[in-house]
Amino acid sequence: MKNIKLVSLFVVLFLSLVSFSTLEESSKYKCMIQMTNYTGEGAYVVISLINPDGEYEETLYVQGDDDEWYNTVESWWNFYGKKRQNIDAITGATISGGQRAITVIDIEDNKIDTGYKLRFETAVENQEYYTTDVEFELTSDNVKTKIEGQGFIRYIRMLPQNN
Repeated sequence: MKNIKLVSLFVVLFLSLVSFSTLEESSKYKCMIQMTNYTGEGAYVVISLINPDGEYEETLYVQGDDDEWYNTVESWWNFYGKKRQNIDAITGATISGGQRAITVIDIEDNKIDTGYKLRFETAVENQEYYTTDVEFELTSDNVKTKIEGQGFIRYIRMLPQNN
């Protein structure tokens, strides 16, 4: 009887260790988005994780909470709109010209230095849409730097957070 209890305890401990070891480690990064001084409505900004094959893998952040306008972020909508999964990363209102927004995004550590990218898409009502306003490879250096935008985003600045 004592051996059965000991074996049972060992099995439970082993399974506990195995289940915890399969969880992916992730790190938090502060991300500041500085907009250009454009005029007009606020911009919808979507931050997506792009896999090494150039395909959407995950929505990390959405700036703009009125889902009626999500389809204006066209490329992302083709990915998200088909699945319509819940997005935990939705924040408040859009960002207007000249403003900045700061958020914290969570990125799995195994995505760094392995060919993954971050893509920042922007759309403004009755104005242009930028599929890759900012897009950069997730490298150890790039997650600690400032990267220039191509459209409504002047630049983004990433900064690793202490966990």
